[in-house]
Amino acid sequence: MTDQDEFVPVGKIIGTHGIKGLLKVYSYSGNIQSLQHARSTFLKGKDGTLCEHDVASVTAHAGGFILGLNGFSDINQVQCFIGSELCLKQSQLPVPDEDEYYWRDLIGLTVHTNQGVVLGTLVDIFETGSNDVYVVRGNFKEYLIPAIGEVISLVDIPGNKMIITPLDGLLDL
Repeated sequence: MTDQDEFVPVGKIIGTHGIKGLLKVYSYSGNIQSLQHARSTFLKGKDGTLCEHDVASVTAHAGGFILGLNGFSDINQVQCFIGSELCLKQSQLPVPDEDEYYWRDLIGLTVHTNQGVVLGTLVDIFETGSNDVYVVRGNFKEYLIPAIGEVISLVDIPGNKMIITPLDGLLDL
């Protein structure tokens, strides 16, 4: 499978919406544009199988999305999708702007300070509203690194590393 064929999880079906076969989606990124431009999406069931479905509608709703799929117009038809992961092909996603990255590309990077100290591995990312926060886990400590320009000096995806310039006291917490 080439990178262009890789399936990227973009959300999870967390419930139904109304009685007309609409689905509530928890978005992993909050980015509705990719899903709105996709003609089809792939639902990954609990057993790992992928099923392609044509997208009928996508609307923002309560921090997530409401998804309609062609051919499904009744709540009873879509209840089986609850718990499924919503995936797109890599080729369906927009190319990120310079200095923008997909979370999945950042997870696993080794994080170093600008002084050459290895802090650990970026294991998680969460949103705070104003900026993302990178969770970096070392051997004996976990660091919360704000994803802001003053701190993130270099992101080298091919080299599997990130270099940060810590703000005063950031690593002491």
